[in-house]
Amino acid sequence: MRNIRYALAASALLTAVGATAQVQPPPAGQTPAPAPAAPAPPPAPPAPAKSAPYGAGMKVNLSPDGSKYLRFMTWHQVYTRYTKNNEGTTRAPNKEQKGQVDFGLRRSRLVLLAQLNPRFVIYTHLGINNQNAVSGGATGEATGPGKKPQFFIHEAVTEYKVNQYLSLGAGLHYLNGISRLTSASTTSILPIDLPLTNFPTIEQSDQFARWLGVYAKGRIGKLDYRFSASDPFLTNQASTPLSLGTTSVTTGNITTNTGTGIAQYNPQNTSHVYQGYVSYNFLEPEANLLPYFTGTYLGTKRVFSIGAGFLYNKDAMYSRGTNDRFTYTTLPSTADQFANIPTRKHDLKLFGVDAFYDVPLDTAARTAITLYGVYYNYNMGPNHVRFVGPENPGFGVVNGFNASTRGNAVPQSGTGDSFYGQVGYLLPQKLFGPKARLQPYVAYLHSNYEFLSKDANVYDIGANLLLDGHNAKVTLNYRARPDFSRTNFTTGQVSSLDYKPEITLQTQIFL
Repeated sequence: MRNIRYALAASALLTAVGATAQVQPPPAGQTPAPAPAAPAPPPAPPAPAKSAPYGAGMKVNLSPDGSKYLRFMTWHQVYTRYTKNNEGTTRAPNKEQKGQVDFGLRRSRLVLLAQLNPRFVIYTHLGINNQNAVSGGATGEATGPGKKPQFFIHEAVTEYKVNQYLSLGAGLHYLNGISRLTSASTTSILPIDLPLTNFPTIEQSDQFARWLGVYAKGRIGKLDYRFSASDPFLTNQASTPLSLGTTSVTTGNITTNTGTGIAQYNPQNTSHVYQGYVSYNFLEPEANLLPYFTGTYLGTKRVFSIGAGFLYNKDAMYSRGTNDRFTYTTLPSTADQFANIPTRKHDLKLFGVDAFYDVPLDTAARTAITLYGVYYNYNMGPNHVRFVGPENPGFGVVNGFNASTRGNAVPQSGTGDSFYGQVGYLLPQKLFGPKARLQPYVAYLHSNYEFLSKDANVYDIGANLLLDGHNAKVTLNYRARPDFSRTNFTTGQVSSLDYKPEITLQTQIFL
């Protein structure tokens, strides 16, 4: 028992000595051991990501400095629309329809652009247009239905930069003449759509306003230019010399066909198409890597440009005079018609002069104004006139009305003069806060065609709600358009002219 007490006392003494040694100052010349580190605070939660400006879009840099790259661009324009149809329109076989609310894809596109060398550019543009439930499909816009539209190539271009003043290119191109709107960007349009008078040959001798050919473009100081030479596409119209006349049976089995004096596209046209457009920018220059002209800059640039352009195609049109009579007992073949029935050839001569003014007004409020005006003079042969309806909601016609006036069709091109103007104003930024902007506009098209006894006027008024500039916007548009259904298409006499309403809501996303 005594030994246990001695052991416990010795153990307590050693413990006390050890505790005392821990608090003794260190020997001279030695630094004390560092104090234990404080526990690290928990990591802060990541801040929410802020949206960045769109900039160059979906761009993949292939070199550190970004001079070699691959860029993707895509956009959809979706319509929700009420249309009061032109008289006699059907939306299903033999079922007349006065009007309807319909939905459609005005445009759905994809562009691939690559630059792997400072001197070489290649780009491809694909997509569809004008699809709704009754038109724009694989079987043709006029006959319906709207199912399975053809996803086709709009542009396929290779381009070489010779020097700072000149670039040369070739392929299926959009380097058009006539006017600024004839090579317009469809993503930055000020109003809801283009007037289509700016595309006078669309889907006749071109492929959706594109051409197979070669071009030269560039800039010298403040002067921009573009010139091209292309092949005309063969027309997709079933036109023959007999179709240029009216047929009547005179005596017995002898048939007489008399010319109408109205020119149509010549199916035997193989002459080159020459185009050009030259503009002078008094203020800031515009980008010209791609062929598309911007419709409104939303106050980001100061642009004042005047321009003039042309399109010339020899023997592009043909006709037969009203004194031209051809008699036959058996309907001649197509080959015999072209060999034995004389026709008159007419050159296609199209000219345009325009001016574009787009500047910021109040830098604090970020307001801006856009003004554009163009005058067209078209010579397309005697009495030629053509009707077109964008994303036409009509299937056909009943009660003897002319098929060209179905749905929302208006006189789109022809021999005569046209003026088109548009005005837009970007309202102050504070109106809807820092994100959304409102841009009201008006547009007006006036056309005086040689064949029609009455002028055609189309009125548009609307507004763009810009949620992210042109990259995300909603457009509401009201249109009053003329209904030429009651027109004698032999004489051009318009017995009455009624204006029909069209209200369209478009949503656009462009990335």
